[in-house]
Amino acid sequence: MDSTNPSQEPYRELAHRMNDGVEVVLFWHQATDELTVTVSDERNGAYFELAAAPHQALDVFDHPYAHAAFQGLTCQEASLAPCADAVAT
Repeated sequence: MDSTNPSQEPYRELAHRMNDGVEVVLFWHQATDELTVTVSDERNGAYFELAAAPHQALDVFDHPYAHAAFQGLTCQEASLAPCADAVAT
């Protein structure tokens, strides 16, 4: 019998919430030890990702739109590319 070892997965979901068509997920990337928050909005097709420092991860998870705005991501950019790409340029 094969069993899946969760420690072998490249991403681990640390927190998840969904409300009114908006899904927010906090991931830990085991290989790089980085945290990201992803936001997908079924209502308008918007999707973006935000890098989260360990000391800010829950705040980014709780307030992703505020952090996206602080990083200069506009609503039009959100549906085109992940936030990390938009901010890197």
